[in-house]
Amino acid sequence: MKRDKISIIIPCYNEEECIEKIYNEIDKVSKKMKDQDFEIVYVNDGSKDNSLEEMKKLHKKDDRVRFVSFSKNFGKEAGLRAGLEYCTGDYATYMDVDLQDPPELLIEMYKGIKEEGYDCVAACSDVHKDYSLIRRGLTKVWYKLIGKISGSQQVPGARDYRLMTRRMVDALLEITEYNRYIKGFFSYVGFNVKWIEYEIPERDAGTSKFTLSKLIKYAAEGIVSFSTKPLVIAAYLGVFFCIVSIVYMLFILIRTLIVGNGVSGWPSLVCLITFIGGLQLFFLGVIGLYLSKIYLEVKGRPIYIVKETEKDM
Repeated sequence: MKRDKISIIIPCYNEEECIEKIYNEIDKVSKKMKDQDFEIVYVNDGSKDNSLEEMKKLHKKDDRVRFVSFSKNFGKEAGLRAGLEYCTGDYATYMDVDLQDPPELLIEMYKGIKEEGYDCVAACSDVHKDYSLIRRGLTKVWYKLIGKISGSQQVPGARDYRLMTRRMVDALLEITEYNRYIKGFFSYVGFNVKWIEYEIPERDAGTSKFTLSKLIKYAAEGIVSFSTKPLVIAAYLGVFFCIVSIVYMLFILIRTLIVGNGVSGWPSLVCLITFIGGLQLFFLGVIGLYLSKIYLEVKGRPIYIVKETEKDM
């Protein structure tokens, strides 16, 4: 009887301290899941430290360990894509290298698929010990906002950590967009998903590479990739202010004819012009953001470039 194979995809960027630690934890879980085969696919996203050397060392020790090394830093989204393309398992999962995605959950995830008939079992958490109260609050607001704007289901605290069937993996691989927002892709492809809630532990080692500026950029990527509502809002506001300006001009004209004073009220007029000018510049920026995404898509550049894999050793 053919044994199921589980591929674990782990994107890494300057994470040499964590690479062997997460391998050890996965190895413990694999010994508990004796009836399944495992494959660990590390994706080296242009690390400047000794991450690649750590991956090579583990591959020599255990042939279940594979790696894909990029020619430079292409970002986590590219790393996730590469992992899907290179993995060979019947099931695949993403896992953060910092052990904030506990490998132990794989046991429950696998049961959810095999025994309950789900296509995907995903992890979510509203409790993140590395986040401040302000950041937790903003994260909750963000998930609600992106859900309403994009019209897709966005589970609060959803993680990339999820075990997926090969059918779902193949569906994700059909999405070849250059501008990528993986959480949106999960929702887009659909399939039957079970959610597991857990409390995210503190990082075992190292520091997070996901800075506030990267989070803001990621949020903008999510909105632009899955919704045109900002453009619709811009159009509606444009119509609204056109009507307001016409009404205001009529008001000024009638007032001047009746009162004969066309100068008073200029401070409010200046404020209104300034406000509308700022709004115009803001929405020009929104339009520019959409155009930049189209520009990158049309170029057709590769999502990532591979420098070497374990086959080159």
